[in-house]
Amino acid sequence: MNDKQIIASRIAMELKDGDLVNLGIGIPTLVANYVPEDKEIIFQSENGIIGLGADKGEDCSIVNAGGMKASICKGGAFIDSATSFTFIRGGHIDITVLGALEVDQEGSIASWIIPGKLVPGMGGAMDLVTGAKRVIIAMRHTNKGKVKILKKCRLPLTAFKQANLIVTEMCVMEVKKDGLHLLEVNPAYTIEEVMNATDAELIIDEVKPMKGIENENNA
Repeated sequence: MNDKQIIASRIAMELKDGDLVNLGIGIPTLVANYVPEDKEIIFQSENGIIGLGADKGEDCSIVNAGGMKASICKGGAFIDSATSFTFIRGGHIDITVLGALEVDQEGSIASWIIPGKLVPGMGGAMDLVTGAKRVIIAMRHTNKGKVKILKKCRLPLTAFKQANLIVTEMCVMEVKKDGLHLLEVNPAYTIEEVMNATDAELIIDEVKPMKGIENENNA
């Protein structure tokens, strides 16, 4: 599996039957591809879909919030933007999976501005990270070697202390009250390599092999 697939497949394991889940653009959209058929997850898209489905090539007029082709599942519904954000701001989203430019050891997130580049804006991220019951960050561990997991975010914040779980191609980390805990490491990397690629201070107790990766290596 490539880096994106490793991240998306591991996050899919965090989703539970009956969860209402919002997937951000980029790597997060891939998570839906790894949900087992026997698990019922309802995906919400802030552009107005409850019951978002994958691209089936049937109707290119249906798109997700990132403008990618999608479908709507049986029993799903199209809703207006105001209702869509009522779901988000009203605390009805169980999990949101979002990318980030930076995240720090306190769970603060920076995801909407790149210095020197024209970007479209923050979108619904600020609403999602404060309205969802659980926030999972899906991103590559570094940006071409430049650290992204920091002691303190350097870019303008999208949200202050809202991330719960961070999943990269290298590892899984959980933000707790006492700091950032290293939970799992991809067997392709060592704990030392993870630490060297991370600016944040990691709390290391019992570290397990990254779920899904050890199964693939044993296959």
